[in-house]
Amino acid sequence: MQQKTILITGCSSGIGRDAAMGLRDAGWRVFASCRQEKDCEELRSLGFDSPRIDYTDEASIESGLAQVLRATGGTLDALFNNGAHPLSGAAEDLPTDGLRAIFEANFFGWHSLTRKVIPVMRAQGHGRIVNCSSSLGLVTIPWRCAYASTKFALEGYTDTLRLELHGTGIHPILIEPGPITTKFRQNGVHYFEKYIDWRNSVLRDRYEQTLVKRMYGNVGPDPFELPPSAVTKKVLRALDAKRPKARYPVTVPTWISYYLRGILPTRVADWITLHI
Repeated sequence: MQQKTILITGCSSGIGRDAAMGLRDAGWRVFASCRQEKDCEELRSLGFDSPRIDYTDEASIESGLAQVLRATGGTLDALFNNGAHPLSGAAEDLPTDGLRAIFEANFFGWHSLTRKVIPVMRAQGHGRIVNCSSSLGLVTIPWRCAYASTKFALEGYTDTLRLELHGTGIHPILIEPGPITTKFRQNGVHYFEKYIDWRNSVLRDRYEQTLVKRMYGNVGPDPFELPPSAVTKKVLRALDAKRPKARYPVTVPTWISYYLRGILPTRVADWITLHI
């Protein structure tokens, strides 16, 4: 049986890194892409095919996928869109340039890569497009306007793809983690400092009491936080299922988000969100 192939983005650490390791152990040929060449070089030293793909760089998307298709003879069984970054801060303090930047990295680049992969999968008659969403794609919380907006967009995007690709053998799938043990929070400091002028915000006191303390302090793990391997387990389930589900929630907060969004009145859900 021919070895199955998957392209995973954002493999320098966290969810992407664990997924690359886990899928290789499960017998997949993994193309583990990263945004920076130095991270690609490290993965190559570990025996991975590692094309450089930066979602904000269209040329790297084209060249990275071309490298994958040359290696596979023009086929690809699965794509796991994963690479993303946060940008925390109040909506009123979020400059439009910052919002554009996070959408380029967390949404538009995903769309660009996905559009290029769909014809490949359509020609071969099958494929899985797995998009890493978030509990914040279901229910948002204060300070997460930018990131949640990209994940809400991703949820709608993937739902639409699923309807449009029905009957083609291509299955768009959402993985919905909540808190996962990664460097995600630390990686967000750069974007926070670049775009959010919190010291001159009318909300400065609230920043100091909550977000700044959380971003720069040693606050420990979030409640119900799980390791990246919990996500990899769901990715494998989505890839192996004969009839994959549309959504695979990963953590308890994701299930709580379903409850808040789908059952409770908005006013009640807002009160709970503001007090947990």
